[in-house]
Amino acid sequence: MEQIPLPSPIHYELILQLLERQTMLAVGNNPDLRNQVNQLIITLRKAAVQQKHLEEICQFSSMAVDHRWSINHLNSGQVVSPD
Repeated sequence: MEQIPLPSPIHYELILQLLERQTMLAVGNNPDLRNQVNQLIITLRKAAVQQKHLEEICQFSSMAVDHRWSINHLNSGQVVSPD
């Protein structure tokens, strides 16, 4: 069965938590920066939903999803060193 490599969903969660809990606090009351961070949060949430939809399509098409934790990850469990 063919596997499609996709980011692990935890990657989206970690980035969203960082943006919501730390970045948003750091921008304070600056409306322009708050808006930019807000747009970034919205975009990441949309990406996470879109990936979930892709995973559902893969499941329907009998294709497995291989959630990756790093770009150096291989199915065999080996790590590829960058060139």
